[in-house]
Amino acid sequence: MKRIDTHQVEAPNALPLITVGDQTITQDEIAQEMQYHPATDLNQAQHNAARALVVRQLLLQQAQTMGLAIDCEGDEAVISALLERELTVPKPQDEDCRRFHKVEIDRFSEPCQVLTRHILLAAGPDDARSRDSQYHQGQKLIQQLRDAPQRFPELAQRFSQCPSKDQGGELGWLQLGQTIPELDKVLQRLPEGLHARPLPTRYGWHVVHIIERRESRPLPYEQVEERVRHTLTEQATRRALRHYLLALEADIGVKGFQLDPDSNSPLMQ
Repeated sequence: MKRIDTHQVEAPNALPLITVGDQTITQDEIAQEMQYHPATDLNQAQHNAARALVVRQLLLQQAQTMGLAIDCEGDEAVISALLERELTVPKPQDEDCRRFHKVEIDRFSEPCQVLTRHILLAAGPDDARSRDSQYHQGQKLIQQLRDAPQRFPELAQRFSQCPSKDQGGELGWLQLGQTIPELDKVLQRLPEGLHARPLPTRYGWHVVHIIERRESRPLPYEQVEERVRHTLTEQATRRALRHYLLALEADIGVKGFQLDPDSNSPLMQ
């Protein structure tokens, strides 16, 4: 996601004065922090920036109280030392890991893969005349390939405007997330063979041939055990940090802002 350009959009609503303990978080500090919290809504970016600064202040003040700042150089080192000392994260048990793997089997499955080749007929998204012309060119190529499938490398070399033309249009084995979004999910659903019509994307039209499919398949627990344990450990760490921050908020005191115990923000997780 792109960062918000604060010079080109309307200023966000001003937040109330925020204090953490005896420290004030200024509007200038929030404005500076916003560049690290991109969002589609400027007020949300401001809120996320304020939350980040509140969390940072809570941790730094607690570290100061515990005397950790003396032995560490830099705020990040201080915070790391504090969390390493204060957070207690239980290790996931084998039965918990196996149960999680069973419930979240799709997360630990080998993804669907499609061996794909294509011919890109380039046309800009706003060039209606070019898109119409290239669509009809794609239809002609599909008809030719129906009659003579072996001509795909030749036609890719002649007509495609993708670098893959030098490999006969071949893109290799693709799985979800490896190509542009508008083509990505479509490829996962297509059956083997030449697709009956050109597929549109922001770059133009694609004549697509699925050479082979490898369907998604669950991986056995023994093969993904470390991934399962790592996932459960991360979840437990986020829960422990969330509870710790809420306790610090109550103990140190925060005015003008409230950490949301149900927030999905990484700063609260």
